[in-house]
Amino acid sequence: MKELREKHHLTQEQLAQKVGVRRETILFLEKGKYNPSLKLAHDIAKVFGVTIEEVFVFKEESGEG
Repeated sequence: MKELREKHHLTQEQLAQKVGVRRETILFLEKGKYNPSLKLAHDIAKVFGVTIEEVFVFKEESGEG
């Protein structure tokens, strides 16, 4: 997500304002410390003009390997 944000010349603050969250939320998303709601993931993807899958990679949290 950080690469997309920088490619679009947006700061964390600017992206946060566009999707209606705090800058810290964007920071946590970029560091992989927070999983977005479906609405937030959709809103972020919409800002970049890409699909949710192009912004976020979801990993299974089960113990299966």
